Amino acid sequence: MSSLLPSIAVYGATGHTGQFVVQQALLRGMNVVAVGRSAGRLEALFSPAVVRRVADFGDARALEQAFRGCGLVVNCVGPFLDSAPPVAQAALRAGCHYIDVTAEQPSAIASFAELHAPALAAGRVVIPAAGFYGGLADLLATALAAPGPIDEITVAMGLDRWWPTAGTRLTGERNKAQRLVVQGGRLVPLAPSPEVPDWTFASPLGTYSMVELPFSEMITLAHHLPARNIRSLINQSALADIRDASTPPPMAVDDNGRSAQRFEIVVRLVQNGLTRVAGVRGQDIYAVTAPVVIEAAQRLMNPALQRSGALAMGEAVNAIDMLRALHGQALEVFGDGLV
Repeated sequence: MSSLLPSIAVYGATGHTGQFVVQQALLRGMNVVAVGRSAGRLEALFSPAVVRRVADFGDARALEQAFRGCGLVVNCVGPFLDSAPPVAQAALRAGCHYIDVTAEQPSAIASFAELHAPALAAGRVVIPAAGFYGGLADLLATALAAPGPIDEITVAMGLDRWWPTAGTRLTGERNKAQRLVVQGGRLVPLAPSPEVPDWTFASPLGTYSMVELPFSEMITLAHHLPARNIRSLINQSALADIRDASTPPPMAVDDNGRSAQRFEIVVRLVQNGLTRVAGVRGQDIYAVTAPVVIEAAQRLMNPALQRSGALAMGEAVNAIDMLRALHGQALEVFGDGLV
């Protein structure tokens, strides 16, 4: 690893997703600062080759000191309703770009509203919801869209199983906000349709019964794409898993630490009388977040970057280029003109 390159700080490095992010950054030869709230856990998980710093998100000064000298901060600590404001503000004060992986709609809304001006002033980029939820659907829709109004965007997510992490369960308990969708070009409270058609995904998933349930992708899409209507669907069996208190957490089945879970995200976009479809499929929604955010991080830390402010993933990077970079490594991308 080169000492001339700026480091990437991973906040929540000892958590399930955070460990994947650290591993991915190291695999790409990046300098990593692992930041967490427990010195003992940091020492147990990471070798002395990885810089380790301790900071609680309730301590603004400690956060800023932990991020000093880094080029970018990836926040993996949920619930993001609590962690995103102090961690992002500390990152900007320390001169860093900021990325988080929230699936929480209220957190993404607050980041766009409250961090845009500070990010502009700092000349840095803030990307909320850059992982499996938010980031991937945003990249796909951005890649499909032409300039001008969009009639409709549908996001369909299929998970053969959903083994939730402790952080996912904690976030579910914390986030009780009304879900939002886009109707008539505005974010409005979700009124779930009683009739949602089944969706057929590629093997090994197959055909699932679906339910309308938007995550943070609704907020990122609405932030920068002029769509009249946006809806987001997920299979009912995945929700049954996460709502069952007895469902176990993810268990590693390969050398990369991934679970056996398979996923697929499909985006269908209707514009100018044409329907275009693209998607991604792969293994383990938590593990795949790591290459997605690290791919974005490498782009943000390019000295030629001319962007700043709070941006959705598709605004901050070239969506088609990034999907092509991810294809064949972290996941499989499908869709006309994307690969």
